[in-house]
Amino acid sequence: MLINLLEKHKTKIIDKWIECLRNSYSGETAKFLKSQNDPFANPVGNTISTGLAGLFELILKEAEPNAIKSILDPVLRIRAIQSFTPSQATDFLFSLKKIIKEVLGNEILQNKKDIDEWFVFEIKIDQLIQTGFDIYMECITKLYELKATEMKKRTFSAFERAGLVKDNT
Repeated sequence: MLINLLEKHKTKIIDKWIECLRNSYSGETAKFLKSQNDPFANPVGNTISTGLAGLFELILKEAEPNAIKSILDPVLRIRAIQSFTPSQATDFLFSLKKIIKEVLGNEILQNKKDIDEWFVFEIKIDQLIQTGFDIYMECITKLYELKATEMKKRTFSAFERAGLVKDNT
């Protein structure tokens, strides 16, 4: 059964998945994320590690979409703030398929039932990718709204200081 294989190799899959996401960062940042394990000194690395491990557990358990979203959101929120493009920010979700195939490829192919279950599991990963993309775009939209609001406040304050705006209260 595919779920049993995934459970058996869970640690290896999760470790490779975390490594893949860390490698999406540039040189020094990637080194720091890999070397610093203290969650207080490296909150981004901790969010990545705990998030992906929790996410994989939820996928295996066929959790509710809201539970998946609540774990995926902090990881993608960080990526949105760090100005990744949508494809860069969500690429680690796509990589999960590749990682599972690398780790389990031959074992999946040995049993027709596992192959059938793999196709169903791939759909779960595709749904995860769609959810991730939606979360990322929500975060980006919110960031742009915050930036626009801040710019309006600054412009209004500048006009007010220059005496170009009259208070009507």
